[in-house]
Amino acid sequence: MIYAVATVLLVPPVNLAWLAALGLLLARRRPAGRWLAGVAVAGLVLLSLPIVPDLLLAGLEHGIGPRAGQPAAQAIVILGGEVIPDGPRPDQTTVGPLTLQRLRAGAELARATGLPVLVTGGVVSAAGPAVAVLMRRSLAEDFGVPVRWVEPEAGTTWENAKFSAAMLRPLGIRTVFVVTHAWHMRRALIAFRAAGLTPLPAPLAPDPVPLRLAWSVFVPRIGAWQRSYYALHEWIGCAWYALRAR
Repeated sequence: MIYAVATVLLVPPVNLAWLAALGLLLARRRPAGRWLAGVAVAGLVLLSLPIVPDLLLAGLEHGIGPRAGQPAAQAIVILGGEVIPDGPRPDQTTVGPLTLQRLRAGAELARATGLPVLVTGGVVSAAGPAVAVLMRRSLAEDFGVPVRWVEPEAGTTWENAKFSAAMLRPLGIRTVFVVTHAWHMRRALIAFRAAGLTPLPAPLAPDPVPLRLAWSVFVPRIGAWQRSYYALHEWIGCAWYALRAR
């Protein structure tokens, strides 16, 4: 609950909409209200331009690929994402698109390496099972890949790392491939290192950044707000995790 409230208050563009509304309410009595509303609306327009999330995401994804001289991995950890409805009842859910993309990449890596797989993700739908339970089912039924460990309690990336480490370190496993989206990998690596593991990034292929600027990247689009949210959520999360890791 606290995490959800903090996200609404701190991460643009959602908080900019609230600030714009607050500014309009104050505008009749205080001139500062007009300035607040104007700045908030300007921020919303800026984040709706595709070029802005393109650059923010490119910065997150830069330099997080595998490097030479890395130690050999002992296991694969796939981080859960979202779930979606899969039937008329509230408890009928399945893995969402982001989670499915991570499972596909993790399955390919498991086949290529033969390493055991851990899936991690807690309950995100009050009436449904944990994300990790759904991930195990999907890996077995859709990809034919068995899961060795299921971690069903984590509610954040920090907990993904903490709880996964608690399961793996007693078994002598300290070096793991971490499978998640490229834009999420930087924050995940901070969390896994803080948990005492040696994470080897195995990111999904990043979205290509246009090499040539076209007029279309300066035309507002609704989808740019969602991508801006992902990017800013990660940048803020990276800063917070870096402070926690000290």
